[in-house]
Amino acid sequence: MSTETSVSISPLAGHLATPDMLVDVPKLVSAYYTEAPDFSVAEQRVAFGTSGHRGCSFDNTFNQWHVLAITQAICDYRRWQGINGPLFLGMDTHALSTPAYSSALEVLAANGVDVMLATHDEFTPTPAISHAIISHNLGRTAGFADGIIITPSHNPPDSGGFKYNPPHGGPADAVVTGWVETRANDFLKSALKGVRRWSLAKALRAGTTHRHDYLQAYVDDLGHVLDLQAIRDANIAMGVDPLGGAGVHYWHAIAERHGLNLTVVNDGVDPTFRFMTVDWDGRIRMDPSSPYAMQSLIGLKDRFDIAFACDTDHDRHGIVARSTGLLPPNHYLAVAIFYLFQHRPQWRTDAAVGKTVVSSQMIDRVTAKLGRRLCEVPVGFKWFVAGLRDGSLGFGGEESAGASFARLDGSVWTTDKDGMVPALLSAEITARMGRDPGEIYRELASEFGDPVSDRLEAPATPQQKRMLAKLSPQQVRSDTLAGERIQDILTQAPGNGAAIGGLKVTTANGWFAARPSGTEDIYKIYAESFMGPDHLARILAEAQTIVSAALLTESP
Repeated sequence: MSTETSVSISPLAGHLATPDMLVDVPKLVSAYYTEAPDFSVAEQRVAFGTSGHRGCSFDNTFNQWHVLAITQAICDYRRWQGINGPLFLGMDTHALSTPAYSSALEVLAANGVDVMLATHDEFTPTPAISHAIISHNLGRTAGFADGIIITPSHNPPDSGGFKYNPPHGGPADAVVTGWVETRANDFLKSALKGVRRWSLAKALRAGTTHRHDYLQAYVDDLGHVLDLQAIRDANIAMGVDPLGGAGVHYWHAIAERHGLNLTVVNDGVDPTFRFMTVDWDGRIRMDPSSPYAMQSLIGLKDRFDIAFACDTDHDRHGIVARSTGLLPPNHYLAVAIFYLFQHRPQWRTDAAVGKTVVSSQMIDRVTAKLGRRLCEVPVGFKWFVAGLRDGSLGFGGEESAGASFARLDGSVWTTDKDGMVPALLSAEITARMGRDPGEIYRELASEFGDPVSDRLEAPATPQQKRMLAKLSPQQVRSDTLAGERIQDILTQAPGNGAAIGGLKVTTANGWFAARPSGTEDIYKIYAESFMGPDHLARILAEAQTIVSAALLTESP
């Protein structure tokens, strides 16, 4: 089982959005073009988080100036790095994505970049961009491609977002985003001096602007990463809700191309996302791991053998099993790992399991049973890129329902999160195992224990947040946690030695991790227990005490 996050739940959570909740799209787009950021206000500058730059044009945190500046910075970065192959450009269905897509193209064309636009201006999922970059670069020694995805992921309808994927096909690391961020802010500070830009009409006519069929390339290749024959033979009845996102037209093509019994239960695209049931806080959010946002699909679970959804750029998945309803992300990750490493005989025998430090310890136990190595990394999918690329990781997954895994032959599929492939994997699992993922998780819980988990937030000053990010194990003075001896105190991820930006404390039957928020003056504590809710409550209470005491001490 899994407990809810320790936050106040809106009475509107799980209900259809009301008219007053809907974003005014014309005003939102108008603000994108007419407003400009104030560089003296830190919040209005370019800031790359774990998934690119995000913001809202109403707040002057995502408008035309930001997109022009970031795109020029990427053009400069490409020249500096000698990246001269095509740039694959995609967008999702958020209202701000279309104008941002146009703005980016205007700068890319003026800089002489060969840009690959989607055939018929189709929306483009994040995994389709990663797949295109990797496919183009395979076997090359020069002319490498990279990509831009215009998306704020699952965030509310008034959000805009911009992500850059270098030639490895995955999310850019902190070195790259730091360079681009600094350069883009220089352009903002100088009122866009130095930004090259053409009109949209001229950019579309440019000899460097090309068309690429992302949909066909991705859909045609699915048989190399999934056992689609098993799904066909078992005639697994699948239901999918694209949540109005970038993969909305991919699912019909997947069903037709591969002869699958797949029903798209909602093929609407509406930038207000009025068809969504609202999330825990009363906001519209296309989060396929949220039981509140997924109410419509959960209500249809008995119609299908397995059902699933993906977020707006289709890099996250949500799985609805007939036996249990919506699976918490950690539950499905454990099931997927348990299945894949027993049904991919061509994978390397030393291929490891990748997880983030705040993912369930159930994954550790499943991985040990499989006799595989666990590679535990900090939060952020960028940490899986190298392993997925060279085959040393068979699977990489994070607690927020993002995952990707190797092709059937063990070679790289994508190096960014792919919501569609893990979703379809749930049908393969059901076909090959004769049980849905919910039933399989119950079997795993019977063998390894049934963990409960929670997350809470606590106030922290900016100075305390900096201290938390730099804590040392010696600053934890306690030897026990919730009655158990502390086994490990981590400030670096065991899988790669990278700083986790916080602290993780583990015992035999539980753990907590504390990390400062990147956007608010709070820190977050994630916790899990294999001994039940009372033990979990003790872990959370003692975690707050341990962290508070550590923040009062100076690093030795």
